[in-house]
Parts: sequence; structure tokens; C-alpha cells
Amino acid sequence: MEIRLATGEDAAAIQAIYAPVVASTAISFELEPPTVAEMAARISAVLPSHPWLVVAGAGRVLGYAYAHPLAPRAAYRWSVETSVYVADGNRRNGVGRALYRSLLEVLRRQGYRQALAGIALPNPASVALHESVGFRPAGVQRQVGWKLGAWHDVGWWQRGLAALTDPPAPPLGVDQLPPGVLAEAMAIRDRP
Repeated sequence: MEIRLATGEDAAAIQAIYAPVVASTAISFELEPPTVAEMAARISAVLPSHPWLVVAGAGRVLGYAYAHPLAPRAAYRWSVETSVYVADGNRRNGVGRALYRSLLEVLRRQGYRQALAGIALPNPASVALHESVGFRPAGVQRQVGWKLGAWHDVGWWQRGLAALTDPPAPPLGVDQLPPGVLAEAMAIRDRP
């Protein structure tokens, strides 16, 4: 297995992982699965400023994780929102944890200070994954999403990435990290 930056060529595999989540669960609040072209556009929109990682093994993408700006206003620029999705048949074997550890290390090396993750509730597996990599509960937005015939809460989990120095240097783009630093940050720390 290897963890690497996603490319547009990964869009079909990423869409295949994500589409069933959209179509049949409340985990994602999207109502229609995005097309492969939309997924490719999302990858290129996130890179090069924020990481979008895939874990590949046996010639296929097993999961992906990415970060994007938490909010558009300038004071938020040191905080990101993260997401991780793992293909059916690869959950609960460490793939998500390995992806998240690499994602969080890349973000730390870029200079981000806080990572947040929104989790549609209930979702005990996602809560356990996030807490296993250091996220802690930060609050709940009650009944904010209507999907599959019901109202859903969104819980927020937060994890510090680095010391809160004053004033902080601006975060680096993924493309500004030296290749060796990026490769080291993406190294799999816990082999599933």
C-alpha cells in the first residue's frame, strides 16, 4: 500500500467510493452522487493549496482523505475541514486511520493549526476513527440536514495540529513543500 497525492486520474475510483455513500446514507448531505468529472474538478480545486490523498493497494484506490478551508474569511486560514472515505471491504482494517495520520501530518507541515471534521450523526464508526487519531468533540448542530426522510444532527470534532504561535506564518501550499518533506509526511505510519 502507498499513500500519495490524488490526481485527476483517480477521480473515477474516488467517485466509485463516494457515490454509494451519497445515494444510500446520511453520512454525506449531498443528495445526488457527483459525476467523475465533478470529482476531478473537486480534486483540482483543492490541490495545490490543500492536500487530497489516496491510499492505493493491489492496483486500486482503497480510500481517500482531503482538507479544504474551514471558511472563506482570512482569520480562518490556519484552520481546515477534513474528510475521509474508505471503500467497502476496506473499512475497519486501518486504511482510514493511515490516511488520516498522513493527512494530518501534511497539514501540520504546511503550517495549519486546527483540523475540524463534521460527522452526520449517528455514525459511531466515524466518531471512533476520528477519536483514534486525536480529534475531540467540539459541539453539535441539531437537526440541520434533511435526508432520507429524517432530520440529522452534525457533530463537530476538532484536533490541534501545531502550537498556536503569535503571529502565525501563513500556511504553505502543498506545492510549496519540498518533495522529501511531502513524501515523509505521507509515509504510512500504521500498516493496516
